[in-house]
Amino acid sequence: MRLKNQVAIVTGAASGFGAEIARSFVREGARVVIADLNEAGAQKVAAEIGQAAVAVKCDVSQRADIDRAVKMAREHFGDIDIVVNNAGFTHKNQPFLDVDEATYDRCFDVNVKAIYHMINAVVPAMRAKKSGCIINIGSTAGLRPRPGLTWYNASKGAANLLSKSLAVELAGDNIRVNVICPVMGDTGMLGDFMGVPDTPENRARFIATIPMGRLSVPKDIANAAVFLASEEASFLTGLELPVDGGRTI
Repeated sequence: MRLKNQVAIVTGAASGFGAEIARSFVREGARVVIADLNEAGAQKVAAEIGQAAVAVKCDVSQRADIDRAVKMAREHFGDIDIVVNNAGFTHKNQPFLDVDEATYDRCFDVNVKAIYHMINAVVPAMRAKKSGCIINIGSTAGLRPRPGLTWYNASKGAANLLSKSLAVELAGDNIRVNVICPVMGDTGMLGDFMGVPDTPENRARFIATIPMGRLSVPKDIANAAVFLASEEASFLTGLELPVDGGRTI
């Protein structure tokens, strides 16, 4: 077991990438707090996993909610070893002038400010024990942007870059920070990313831009997260890791 006795918080873990990351972490011996705005979905995933997981309702854009998730982790399992900032939000694929300010704010609150809140909540304790692993879920959108997603692209570009900057600042404390950059995935946000109905024909248009010929699936991202959280990756920090079937080549 590569994550035996490790304690993790995974945000946005009621579905999609986050749920599979949580399941994979537990299979590798970790205990996990499943934090999600969708409380019922988080509770369902935690119940499926069993005693090694607990759920908490969490709007990652709110520091009080982040603090509640951190407190739950410590009360149920102990010191936090791993954080996966997975929760994400996108506007619908459309011309950038058509995105209203509230939607723009939500993109940056969930995709960027949430990382700010989590870092401030967990880093002091990680520094005290000279150990920690932070994994942010960025996007290939922050590396090779698609048209129609300008503000989302910008938010993920920020998440990608801040991960590398944090890695530099925290390396001396033996806290590793890496960012996984998935290509468009078969998740609940796919329709918004495409900006057209989710039909086989429309999927085919987007899949044609991925050299390996398919969308990402949650297991792809979970496998990368398990590796980055494990001792095997103990000398890896500041990675901007595309999990993209060749999209960013």
